[in-house]
Amino acid sequence: MSIRFTTAGESHGKALISILEGCPAGLPLLAADIDEQLVRRQQGYGRGRRMQIEQDHVEFLSGVRAGETLGSPIAMLIPNRDWNNWQDIMDPAPRPEDAAEGRQRQVTRVRPGHADLTGLLKYDRDDARDILERASARETTARVAAGAICRNLLAQFGVTIGSHLVHLGGIDAERPDPFPADINIVADRSPLRTLDTDAEAKMIVRIDAAKSDGNTLGGICEVVVDGLPVGLGSHVSWDRKLDGRLAGAMLSIPAVKGVEIGMGFEAARRMGSEVHDEIEMAHDRVRTGNVRRRTNRAGGLEGGMTTGEPLVVRVAMKPISTLMKPLGTIDTKTAAPAAATAERSDVTAVPAMGVIAEAMAALVLADAFVEKFGGDSLPELRRNHDAYLSHIATRLQG
Repeated sequence: MSIRFTTAGESHGKALISILEGCPAGLPLLAADIDEQLVRRQQGYGRGRRMQIEQDHVEFLSGVRAGETLGSPIAMLIPNRDWNNWQDIMDPAPRPEDAAEGRQRQVTRVRPGHADLTGLLKYDRDDARDILERASARETTARVAAGAICRNLLAQFGVTIGSHLVHLGGIDAERPDPFPADINIVADRSPLRTLDTDAEAKMIVRIDAAKSDGNTLGGICEVVVDGLPVGLGSHVSWDRKLDGRLAGAMLSIPAVKGVEIGMGFEAARRMGSEVHDEIEMAHDRVRTGNVRRRTNRAGGLEGGMTTGEPLVVRVAMKPISTLMKPLGTIDTKTAAPAAATAERSDVTAVPAMGVIAEAMAALVLADAFVEKFGGDSLPELRRNHDAYLSHIATRLQG
């Protein structure tokens, strides 16, 4: 059994659909558990007016009864409130007047950096709206819903997932010392989800300047997962390596262009003695196999498998491609030079991207968890997990 998910829906369509398959039966689950994560995704200084319109709420269509999962696919509906303003444009039914007058809000001035042009050519469409509606980051709402269930599953085993912003628009945020035990409690108090208040003030000034200039900003978030046992993932085949699976999931987030685990690219610039984590015995740490890494430069992964140390992943997001001072492009209807389409958009969505990255991490890790321990129900999964830890505790006695 494996955990997998799919989503459906357009940005201004009637609703988004999220379907999660493979979640064990017996997991306590309420719509409020998911709504909490959907609210977090909508926060962040620099967001556009769409976040003021939508008040995301999930409705279970299947897979949950009396507050517990059934082991069957979990289908969730998330209505788009903005659908009320787009019904004529997004109506699935054919409209005779479209042929005579041209489709409403047709997009032919394709945006540099967006899926508009490539998708229009690939799918042989005349209107880039047929592409951008699905390529929109609005789709990640459905991912966060599925990820919230996986987060709940992992929490049953003491696994926590948090994130914080470490860079925005050329400004770095310092990692605090000591690092907070619960990252999200602290990060969610910040309008940018950063743990560095001095950097936050500078970033807000940078966002305001970019907005005045009709520009956009990118940045980097760090995801930290604590409580994972040693041995999730595998070294034996390329597609079972957990670092590869995590990287693929993160790079699937719209506008994400880079992923680092642990030291990441910096490791390529250092000597081996400055990169690898020395190991020592630690008999009180069952999840790690009774050992401790003196450092965590590997970011909790070695050979495609978890070490039991905190998993640290950094995710880089490019600036959003919709600029209020549009870049030059072509009009695909006339092939003439043009200014790119400019619809409402965010100045930056990096703080929200951190929440989405948490969800993608939860989806990958829950899948690896079920892959490792198996079980059709939560009690069975727990028995298998506990038996594994009991065995690990007998290893490396010293």
